[in-house]
Amino acid sequence: GEHRSETPVIVSGMSVVGFDLGFQSCYVAVARAGGIETVANEYSDRCTPSFVSFGPRNRSIGAAAKSQVVTNCKNTVQSFKQFHGRAFSDSYVQSAKSNLVYDLAQMPSGSTGIKVMYMEEERVFSIEQVTGMLLTKLKETAESALKKPVADCVISVPSYFTDAERRSVMDAAQIAGLNCLRLMNETTAVTLAYGIYKQDLPAPEEKPRIVVFVDLGHSGYQVSVCAFNKGKLKILATAFDSELGGKDFDDILVNHFCEEFGKKYKLDVKSKPRALVRLYQECEKLKKLMSANSSDLPLNIECFMNDIDVSSKLNRGQFEEMCAGLLAKVEGPLRSVMEQTKLKKEDIYAVEIVGGASRIPAIKERISKFFGKELSTTLNADEAVARGCALQCAILSPAFKVREFSITDVVPYSISLKWNSAAEEGLSDCEVFPKNHAAPFSKVLTFYRKEPFTLEAYYNSPKELPYPSATIGRFLIQNVVPQASGESAKVKVKVRVNVHGVFSVSSASLVEVLKTAEGEEPMETDQTPKEEEVCVLCVYALGTTTEDAKQEKKNDQPPQAKKPKVKTKTVELPIENNLDWQLSSEVLNMFVENEGKMIMQDKLEKERNDAKNNVEEYVYDMRDKLHGVLEKFVNEDRDTFSLKLEDTENWLYEDGEDQQKQVYIDKLAELKKMGQPIHERYMEAEERPKAFEDLGRQIQMYMKIIEAYKAKDEQYDHLDELEVTRVDKHVNDAMVWMNSKMNQQNSQDLTLDPVVKVEEIKAKTKEIYSACNPVVSKPKPKVEPPKEEKTENGPVNGQEGTENQPCNPDKAMPAGTEQETAENKLPEMDID
Repeated sequence: GEHRSETPVIVSGMSVVGFDLGFQSCYVAVARAGGIETVANEYSDRCTPSFVSFGPRNRSIGAAAKSQVVTNCKNTVQSFKQFHGRAFSDSYVQSAKSNLVYDLAQMPSGSTGIKVMYMEEERVFSIEQVTGMLLTKLKETAESALKKPVADCVISVPSYFTDAERRSVMDAAQIAGLNCLRLMNETTAVTLAYGIYKQDLPAPEEKPRIVVFVDLGHSGYQVSVCAFNKGKLKILATAFDSELGGKDFDDILVNHFCEEFGKKYKLDVKSKPRALVRLYQECEKLKKLMSANSSDLPLNIECFMNDIDVSSKLNRGQFEEMCAGLLAKVEGPLRSVMEQTKLKKEDIYAVEIVGGASRIPAIKERISKFFGKELSTTLNADEAVARGCALQCAILSPAFKVREFSITDVVPYSISLKWNSAAEEGLSDCEVFPKNHAAPFSKVLTFYRKEPFTLEAYYNSPKELPYPSATIGRFLIQNVVPQASGESAKVKVKVRVNVHGVFSVSSASLVEVLKTAEGEEPMETDQTPKEEEVCVLCVYALGTTTEDAKQEKKNDQPPQAKKPKVKTKTVELPIENNLDWQLSSEVLNMFVENEGKMIMQDKLEKERNDAKNNVEEYVYDMRDKLHGVLEKFVNEDRDTFSLKLEDTENWLYEDGEDQQKQVYIDKLAELKKMGQPIHERYMEAEERPKAFEDLGRQIQMYMKIIEAYKAKDEQYDHLDELEVTRVDKHVNDAMVWMNSKMNQQNSQDLTLDPVVKVEEIKAKTKEIYSACNPVVSKPKPKVEPPKEEKTENGPVNGQEGTENQPCNPDKAMPAGTEQETAENKLPEMDID
């Protein structure tokens, strides 16, 4: 069999990127020729905080925004992932508002927006826009790592996200100028990152390896069960709790200390956003310390509120008691996936845990106890999702050759369709995708209709949803007309759960039965009922090759023999989509345009700041050096220059605090006009000795050769006398020039411009070399070797005569020399 390298990604091409868009932090993974790599941001950190901060002149995103969370708390937004695709009036949004230090507002469409001060005016940004800003940052991080533009990508979402939430993230990707090839469920990304590297998976016909994946992040808890065979993975079931995550443990700690500080110091912490933000930061640190340490740990914050210092302490045991209610929720999703799959605990090969909050000891204990086995941590808890997304992107990208790996995901909530039925005088409905059905997947439904009709898609178990609305959307099938005979027309509707996990009515067509030659209309012997009932005619999978899909297709095909040939014509029908919380194309285009303007504004502000910093740096640098290394090169203008530097420094903190970029550029040019000549004199003095030394060495070398020639050294007896005389003259002239310049320079004051520049000395060295080297390095004429005696059958002594000998007899070389030198050089050429 062919040799497989350890990494599944083989050939490099255009950019291939995976984004883990986390609630609290994000990771970016890219595919390179060597495999998958998680890349660092401008702070050399692989983790980019999910923060956006709005300022009077620009936005800060990521680590720069997180650093402003205390100083600019009202305009620094975080944890906005939870508001995707939600109405402002949603009870979840209203209850989350109380824990936020920034303001939410209603968008014109009724969805949730974020209200901040930006560019010195109040602005309301949609959640899609804010996530788009974060994605812009992640895109820049990927581009600077790959050194090329990034568009194609795969983005992760929690497996419990509904259609509205998924579409909202897709819109955010578009705002950031990204082409999302797939929205991937976080746990599915983890299963791919795990499975693709495993060399020992069972063969396709063997019993699969069953692995449970538990992902406990900052905002949610997800569990999935996956069956692995060589080259494929199939998600069997998922379960989740969107109200159990790292942030919920932080909330418990914050509420505990708010209560304690209220009693102990009479402080109302929640009334002061800045104090609340600082408490959250300290509680998060304390939580992490408690995971590693079981003794009493201190919590101290200086000047916390009203100039009061606060202090307290806590240990892991007390913390676990406080979190008993949360910890009790760990088992639910674990039990749920086992019931859904009807698996026994001994069927489970391993339990893999990922996600930041999976490091909490009490959680690990509960999961381990439930399965009765040690937990596996073969994956990087923080980066596995991003790596899985990058692998999926490499699989989908034509530019990469990746080990074959098929991924079958599941539908997380059962989806039904309902419609008006004339036959039943009211609404009919039908479950099209049950929970845990394979995805992506398409089904074709047949209706008999005389006029346009509407299908409404909805989740039929609203209790399972962590989301207020069970409606997915309404789909109007247009242009439906009766057959020529006046009977109902046959309409085929294709419904699909696509690669993003989003439901759609992807196409509809009218099947017209054409007249036969005799003018009679043949009877259809289709196995479909005539009344207006939905019927799954044929079921086939797009993008999946699962056995059950093939089986379903087989079972649902009417027997071929009974079906006479009927001439039919198919007409595509337009579909009007009315989806919950879908941004209109006009609004989306406006958001894309606005993001472009804001990127430009950030760039201009960065350039302005850089220009200002350059002035500040120059002032400090020069001021130190004027009394240091530059001291002896400054003439009587020292005081004028010092004064100028001092004035500029004062100006920077007064009128110069906020100027246009050009003002700073001009200011720097003005300072350099005075400072540059001083600096140049210093640089000349630093480099001059070496330049003179190089020239002197060159002169000495040629003088020695001339002396040897005059002494009749046979090494040089082939040189031309006239040319040697010329070299002698050149060398003597250079010697005189160098001595004269050195003497003049030594008597010259250092505060004056040098008599001779380093460049001139280097030019003189070059000139000597050009004039003298060709003469003195002329090779001795080579002695011609004795002519070879040729026999009729070729060279004497069996030597490869003509082939290995130089063609030109004037430049003859000893036999084999050329070959030997070539052989000696080869290894060098192999070295990179």
